[in-house]
Amino acid sequence: MNDAVSNHEIKSEGSNKAGTKRLSSVTNAIHLLKAFSPEDPELGISELARRLGVAKSTIHRLATALASEGLLQQNPDSGRYYLGLELFSLGAQVRSRLSVTSETKIILNQLRDITQENVRLGVFDGLNVVYLHDFESPHAVRLRSTTGESRPAFCTAEGLCLLSDLGEPEISEFLKHPRERRTEKTIIDEQSIRTRIRLIERRGYAIEEEECEEGTRCIAAPVFSHSKRMIAAVGVVGPRLRLKKSQYPDIFPQVLSAAAQLTKKLGNPSLDHSF
Repeated sequence: MNDAVSNHEIKSEGSNKAGTKRLSSVTNAIHLLKAFSPEDPELGISELARRLGVAKSTIHRLATALASEGLLQQNPDSGRYYLGLELFSLGAQVRSRLSVTSETKIILNQLRDITQENVRLGVFDGLNVVYLHDFESPHAVRLRSTTGESRPAFCTAEGLCLLSDLGEPEISEFLKHPRERRTEKTIIDEQSIRTRIRLIERRGYAIEEEECEEGTRCIAAPVFSHSKRMIAAVGVVGPRLRLKKSQYPDIFPQVLSAAAQLTKKLGNPSLDHSF
């Protein structure tokens, strides 16, 4: 009986050690992913090992496993790793569950009432932007609601805003995917898209003119989380014949103000997006 107890204790101890080892691997994998940042979008095995205080062989094994699942990508030129698009897909599932609270609706409705055009709240969903809510214009002639629908991120104002928050490796990975023209004005050239993204990053808002749908224009600004990462974009969209370029100077500050208010509701009151 004592032998049976001893054997049970040995097996139990071995099982606990195995469980602890698996938990340690999961923890290290999480820490590895969190090591990347906008300041350090690409990291090599040696640097990751130094930061995590883990052996290079362990980091190499973890990085290989994460890359096989699309959570990491490897730069073929430098050999360094960067975050994979699969993480954005997972993040989109979380963001898509963000409830449009009564306070959020008030902010979006106010923007709709001021601009008299549709107001949309969009989030990343893989290569697209999906609209959590679309508050319709009070005009009799208005764009139909896009709530729950998705559009290519590269040719929408909201999507371009969200792309401007990505690091260079993530943008390069995004641009590897084919892009199709939706209208005669759709911009699909890689360098032109990169130039637009840099411009949006500098000025803090995006403009899209008939690139996703003919006869429509959209102005969008980013919404940030408490960690200062973009989690959504708010856009004003309307018919080209009514949403004129001469109105842009009046609309810019309204969109930026609404985005700043939404950011504060999500827990980051330190950011100032005044125009």
